Amino acid sequence: MREKITAEKLLDDIFSIMQRLYNEMRSNKEKHDSHLKVFEIFAELGRTLVSADRASFWRWDKREHKLLTTAATGTQQIVIDDTTGLVGQALAENRAVITNDPYNHPNFNSAVDKKTGYVTKSILVMPVSNCRGETIGAFQVINKLDDDGFDEVEDTKRLSVAAFICGMALESDMFLADSQRDNLTELKNRFAFHSDYESKYRYKKIPMSIAICDIDFFKKVNDTYGHNAGDAVLKHVAQMLEMKTRSSDSVYRWGGEEFIIVLEGAPLAGAFIAADRVRQAIMNSVCKFEDKEIKVTMSFGCAEIDNKLSAEENIKIADGRLYRAKANGRNQVVIDD
Repeated sequence: MREKITAEKLLDDIFSIMQRLYNEMRSNKEKHDSHLKVFEIFAELGRTLVSADRASFWRWDKREHKLLTTAATGTQQIVIDDTTGLVGQALAENRAVITNDPYNHPNFNSAVDKKTGYVTKSILVMPVSNCRGETIGAFQVINKLDDDGFDEVEDTKRLSVAAFICGMALESDMFLADSQRDNLTELKNRFAFHSDYESKYRYKKIPMSIAICDIDFFKKVNDTYGHNAGDAVLKHVAQMLEMKTRSSDSVYRWGGEEFIIVLEGAPLAGAFIAADRVRQAIMNSVCKFEDKEIKVTMSFGCAEIDNKLSAEENIKIADGRLYRAKANGRNQVVIDD
């Protein structure tokens, strides 16, 4: 059995963590992954408060029905279905879940232990809520350091401090994510593209291309069938763009009837092949709206990303090629000036 940490030592450790958190939030405003470091410090705060060996902070993606570790001690990000494991149980029942005999608990997932050789002896999971009381994630701590196991009253009370702070931070993070998503199509929006360009695309060491595309004669769809039908076409096109691109690619609604595809690892020739495959798929598809079947085509302009240029400058090149595609008859892909 390990020696219990004194109250004075615990308080000093908490103050040190909070000072690190304060400094991190002040100094890392220019770093695109600074919020991840903040969540790691939150995880350390929870681990310290209850004297645990490991801690993990989970975000609940209700749209995808997944649970994702935003920060986790001793392992890479874990993604699981939101109905599985002790975390899933805590969210489903909206209460803290404790086990000091996990291998005999019906909801314990031992896959990580089998893979890593880690031995789990005790677990405490607490739901994390936003300011409206809606559950948005969970805080999990593993293996009480004194080997006595977690106490349902004392350790839950202590971990609630970290869970409360994490709830506020996670809610803020989720507000940011929501602001970067288009409500109609559920694609990322223009704001998200600019954020992703600076944080990911501009500094990639592999070829990257942009395809900007536009629904041909979209105004005619609205004029003929009405704006509700136009919305249905936009959602249909968004789904097709996501279905016909790779998981490594990203699709954005640029605005109106314009969309952008970022093609990872694709030089200009590869972008042409990918964009033309999407073009043909959309041309051959049908959008069903009420009792109508609506068919549309799209025009594409592609450019390989030059990381010495800004997002706007790269878009301007692709947009000029889109203009040529529209001027030359539409329903085509243009990759040169």
